[in-house]
Amino acid sequence: MRAALWLMGLFAVAVAAALFAGNNQSTVTWFWSPYRVDMSLNLAIVLILLAFVLLYAALRALATLLQMPHQARRWRMQQKERGMNQSLLEALSHLQAGRFLRARKAALAALSTEQSLRDAKAAIPYGERLNATANLLAADASHALQDGALRDKHWQQAMEVLPSPGNTQDTEIREGAQMRSARWALDDRDATDSMRRLGELPQGAGRRTIALRIKLKAARLAGDTRIALDTARLLAKHRAFSPAASASVVRGLLLASIRDARDTSSLQQFWLSLDEDERAMPEIAIPATERLVELGGEAPQARAWLLPVWEHLLARPSPRTEAHLPKLVQVLQSCLGKLDGAWLARMEAAANANPREPRLQYLAGMACVQRQLWGKAQQLLTRAAPQLEEPLLRTRAWQRLALMAEHRGDMEASAIAWKLAAQAMVVLPDNPAQDE
Repeated sequence: MRAALWLMGLFAVAVAAALFAGNNQSTVTWFWSPYRVDMSLNLAIVLILLAFVLLYAALRALATLLQMPHQARRWRMQQKERGMNQSLLEALSHLQAGRFLRARKAALAALSTEQSLRDAKAAIPYGERLNATANLLAADASHALQDGALRDKHWQQAMEVLPSPGNTQDTEIREGAQMRSARWALDDRDATDSMRRLGELPQGAGRRTIALRIKLKAARLAGDTRIALDTARLLAKHRAFSPAASASVVRGLLLASIRDARDTSSLQQFWLSLDEDERAMPEIAIPATERLVELGGEAPQARAWLLPVWEHLLARPSPRTEAHLPKLVQVLQSCLGKLDGAWLARMEAAANANPREPRLQYLAGMACVQRQLWGKAQQLLTRAAPQLEEPLLRTRAWQRLALMAEHRGDMEASAIAWKLAAQAMVVLPDNPAQDE
């Protein structure tokens, strides 16, 4: 539709021009004393138009001629700018390809070209950012070449080029430079300096995945398990690792925190800092309880820590949870002191519900010993001892049966039990102390 309207308009203009020029009888007289020139109006209009066109063309040619030095200078600056950008790309490609000497040389060439543009008062608008980026590439290459002095020099120049407030891109380059310096310090095994540089980042930048990864490595290098654990949890929340990897890292740090506990107070504070899901993990609760017992913690508190694991193990048994049963039984057996009726009922119920599980029979039997229920203990331990696969549990079961036989005066049964206990102890690396 628009094209049809344009055609109609051009047709109307052509008709009007034809009507005006076809029947125009007017004349124009030019007086130039002592001359007189008569011509038609149409010819006069054509000559005026031609004169205008010639004058415009002459002015444009003159302007172009006068602009040639400026155009030549601008062309030279553009060539330098292109060469500078090409050098920067070469530095980046060489750095990624592992050609660090070439990468540093190309970055220095880009810096030299940028400086020449600045000296010629033809600095480009993004010159500061390009200068900082080239310095960072040169610093990266120097770090790979183990030239720490030159690396720090280029990094300092990059930080000085960019203004502190800056715009968004300047701020991002500064934050990236700080993160890279933190990683360089980490490569130099200087965890303190790496953590300091990360601490200088804004709060938002400090919670980015790359910064948290560096912080996790620095904290682990420095032996600060608490910071490493908090950082690993943030990384898991941000899905920086796969679920399996995140669980493995967090679990390893939790176990390290357990091992680092030097008294019951610090261990209890660590336990309170865990969430409910972590407290219910057998991989965490069992070692934490074992450490509590080693540090002289109260037996009721130790059993309270193991209660979620015990309930989960019996409520939803699976091959994964049953793999923790031997260690759970060993730790529970070590904290049977001051055993209350509720725990005794739980252990007896578990033994009755799983008659083919000798470990639960053994645990219930040892619980009956603590409560001085000798007959029931004799029955449970006699049933469990021959079936126990763990040498430590089998040895303790026969030792307890031997002691109970001695107490009731059955020396023959006691001798047989001591002999079986000795045979079970042969496969142990160290003879365990008798459970008196």
